[in-house]
Amino acid sequence: MAPGMSLYSVNAILILSSEDGSRIFSKWYNSPHQAAGQPSGTAASASAQNPFADKAAQVRFEKALLQKTAKQTGDILLFDNRIVLYKMEADVAIYVVGGVEENEILLYNVLLALRDALHLLFKQSVDKRTIIENYDLVSLAIDEIVDDGVVLETDPTIIVQRCSKAPSQDTNLGRIDPFTEQGMNNLAQIGKSKILEWMR
Repeated sequence: MAPGMSLYSVNAILILSSEDGSRIFSKWYNSPHQAAGQPSGTAASASAQNPFADKAAQVRFEKALLQKTAKQTGDILLFDNRIVLYKMEADVAIYVVGGVEENEILLYNVLLALRDALHLLFKQSVDKRTIIENYDLVSLAIDEIVDDGVVLETDPTIIVQRCSKAPSQDTNLGRIDPFTEQGMNNLAQIGKSKILEWMR
């Protein structure tokens, strides 16, 4: 492992409205350990532990970040001593923020995994309204990708499978009476769900 790199690669994942800069989704991660070579109790170790101590500082960073990236066409920039990777989608901006010493390719793969997973989950454009209406799926997808700043998964198909899989319902077929109307309806529903499951 290169000096300065850590298992805790991601500082934040942000989804902001590109129209007004408001937060749609924001998740900040704090490393549970101080970086090697930093004595405890110093200002440097405190900033590594918690880069933005309160919500107001986070919102200021997010607004300044959106202003900086609104007119740019790239995918990566160095902003406020952090590596920021971003993608613009319809009326939202998706950001992955990491420390300046982190691997840009790993962070870019996190960004692409999130974007592609959202496209697969929604089967339509990724926009502000869709994200708000499906906030639970967005939150699950992000938790499947990153946990406490540690990158867990970058394959969008695996992420979608973990987020959208309905709980299995083991139905006791012995209890269904096929000679009643309700029994026939139940058997038809079970058959339909098994066919759909097989087709996926």
